[in-house]
Order: sequence, then C-alpha cells, then structure tokens
Amino acid sequence: MPEVQLEIPARPEYLSMARQVVAAAAALEPRFRDERIDDLRLAVSEAVTNAIESHLHAGSDERVLIRCNLDDDRIEVEVSDRGTGFDPATTPSAPHADAHDRLEYERGLGIPLMRVLTDEAEIRSGEGGTAVRLVVYTPNHGDV
Repeated sequence: MPEVQLEIPARPEYLSMARQVVAAAAALEPRFRDERIDDLRLAVSEAVTNAIESHLHAGSDERVLIRCNLDDDRIEVEVSDRGTGFDPATTPSAPHADAHDRLEYERGLGIPLMRVLTDEAEIRSGEGGTAVRLVVYTPNHGDV
C-alpha cells in the first residue's frame, strides 16, 4: 500500500496543495472515475479547512498532517490536527436539500458533506486534536 504523507502549515493558502496531492494520488488508480476523485477532493478540502481553523483558533503553529494510502480496493485519507478538539456527536445535522432555509447555512456543512461524499468517514477528536479518516472504495469493490 503506497502512502503519501504531506505536512502543511495551518494556513488557508496551503489548502489547494492538499487537494491537489490527494487528487493526484487517487488518479494513480485507473478504476476511480473523475467524479469520485472530485468527491474525495471536496471531502478532504472540508477536513483540511476544519483542521486549519482548529489550529488558528487554538493559536497553534503546528502543522496539519495529511496521509493518503492507496490500496487495491480503496483510497484512504487521514487528516490530523493538534487543535483543541470537539465532540463530533454535537455537530448539527445538515438541513435537508428541500428545506426553505437551507441557503442560509454558511457554516456547519463540512462534516455532513464528508459523510455523504465518501464511503466511510470517521472522526476521532479530543483535547490533543482531531483525526478525520475518509475512505473511497474502487468501483468494483464488493462493499459499495
């Protein structure tokens, strides 16, 4: 399982680099359709954005770590930060797509997006930081 590891400063201008590295790693597997790579890129973008914001809020100058593993049946990305952490169970649900006020939500859609855009999304968080694990399976994987 090849692994790509990237550490970026917790600054918004490095977000694009994280997206590009993950998309390039996913593109190594020819069975991933462009649409699935785009889904993963957006999910990773949300995870990295949250990590950067967590570091900025905590006043941390540590780096955000992005690990990307490509296997025969999946690509797995983990985004880790050293922010203050949070309780994932307390994050509000995303409004339904038909809700009349859904366009009023400017924030808080990142975690629901990660869950919808990937086959697996796991969040572990505590006082020492947060790790988000995102998995997208190849199209011919039996569990998809």
